[in-house]
Amino acid sequence: MKMNRRKWLRWNLTIGALFITDLTTEGTENSRVRLIPSRPVPDFEMEEATIEGLQDAMKSGRLKARTIAEAYLRRIEEIDRHGPSLASVIELNPDALEICESLDKERQLRGPRGPLHGIPLLLKDNIDTADKMMTTAGSLALEKSHPKRDAFLVRRLRDAGAVILGKTNLSEWANFRSGHSISGWSGRGGLTRNPYALDRNPCGSSSGSGVAISSNLGVVAVGTETDGSIVCPASANSIVGIKPTLGLVSRSGIIPIAQSQDTAGPMARTVRDAVILLEVLSGVDADDQATQAIRGRDAFDYSRFLDPKGLQGARLGVAREFCGFNEEVDRLIDNCVGTMKQLGATIIDPAKILTVGKFEESEMDVLLYEFKAGLNTYLSRLCLEVKVRSLKDLIEFNEQNRDKEMPYFGQDLFQKAQAKGDLSSQQYRKSLKKNHRLSRVEGIDAVMQKHRLDALIAPTGGPPWLTDLVNGDHSTGGCSAPAAVAGYPHITVPAGYVHGLPVGISFFGKAFSEAALIRLAYAFEQATKLRRPPKFLPTAAFGARA
Repeated sequence: MKMNRRKWLRWNLTIGALFITDLTTEGTENSRVRLIPSRPVPDFEMEEATIEGLQDAMKSGRLKARTIAEAYLRRIEEIDRHGPSLASVIELNPDALEICESLDKERQLRGPRGPLHGIPLLLKDNIDTADKMMTTAGSLALEKSHPKRDAFLVRRLRDAGAVILGKTNLSEWANFRSGHSISGWSGRGGLTRNPYALDRNPCGSSSGSGVAISSNLGVVAVGTETDGSIVCPASANSIVGIKPTLGLVSRSGIIPIAQSQDTAGPMARTVRDAVILLEVLSGVDADDQATQAIRGRDAFDYSRFLDPKGLQGARLGVAREFCGFNEEVDRLIDNCVGTMKQLGATIIDPAKILTVGKFEESEMDVLLYEFKAGLNTYLSRLCLEVKVRSLKDLIEFNEQNRDKEMPYFGQDLFQKAQAKGDLSSQQYRKSLKKNHRLSRVEGIDAVMQKHRLDALIAPTGGPPWLTDLVNGDHSTGGCSAPAAVAGYPHITVPAGYVHGLPVGISFFGKAFSEAALIRLAYAFEQATKLRRPPKFLPTAAFGARA
């Protein structure tokens, strides 16, 4: 494909001096870092394509589901497997094109099933699919795991006519193996790189989903979150992420961490696309008790809240306790707040959540108890080809395969979880009760009631940190904990860039306030349109602003 002048110039300026690291995951090579030159990225005919735009193209006959999928598969081959080597897609669906052909025929005979008909999407590799793909959470221990049935949300996606193009890499075991982990790395998938600066971290655990959608390797993706695993990679890759209220989206068929916090949610380049996906994902599932909370509710028609004037008359509180860690981030957030004022919002600044930092220990206690219980149940139901049937087995597998599974960090969280008792433990119940009291009643609910707020806002996190194979992740701030522990909704949208590195702004609030958050996030997005596609630079463009 012909390279335009801008990309040719960028290539010639960088080829001699800028490099990226190539991490291999075979044997002793785990400890080595090999330097390879950065490569130019070909133009992509569907860059920044939206669900609505692709549906219009299929309706007019200009495109078919198959040609769309073929284009994204080429894109994955060019820049995920080769080119910058993002390593965001861990496995492709060998039946994707055949599924597309069937959907094309169905469209011609009966019309589309809905807005996702023929749209290629990606799933995080901890979501069960009963097809030729595996579900492994990035672990070599589950390489032969072929679930017997689709996760509930996967059945909903297939019924809506979506094309599951493949699965995305993740921080192994959804970043719950070690307190010194490297986000974006898994034993099976290797290291996922941030497309804005390839030496920076994509954040996790839905790292592959965030990178793939930002890099236009699919239209939308499904991620999962326990605490920050949707909103952090969305922020770090300049996309939209929605962590729904606990119970809005079923978790059955998803490899668990914690039943009191886990949820799946959409990741997309626009709020509209994220909302379209959320409408399909939401629903009552007999196999997930948490979803009974939405039984009897109206249809989840969130698209009607996509109002460009949605900030008019809104009352928003700035959670300043999540600011102050980076002057440039503070500047971005202040600019965002100023924009919201201009759009008619009333700003309460500060609107402090008084309990922030008071439930960190109890949160971890609950996660350890729930992880052991949930994972043991999940593993016990897997096919016979999978030899690990419990957390204890998994710990032993990792020790026996230390060179491939633990070249950079260990499994201290696994070991701590294994030492816990069951969910009837008095200590577990005490910690869970504390979590809900401090994050809900005395936390988000209290500050919102005090100031009569529609939502709280804060920087989602800081600019992506340098990936560090020796020391692990370096926190650059984050506001995910209150909504995560409470089980409340949280939406992040692009807020701008610091030296070319993305930063997101968060909107979060009370349980099942998705409609309000969508209205606010969409109005902000439409007024600012801050997202810029990544340039796949080898390192940060210092001095760059957007």
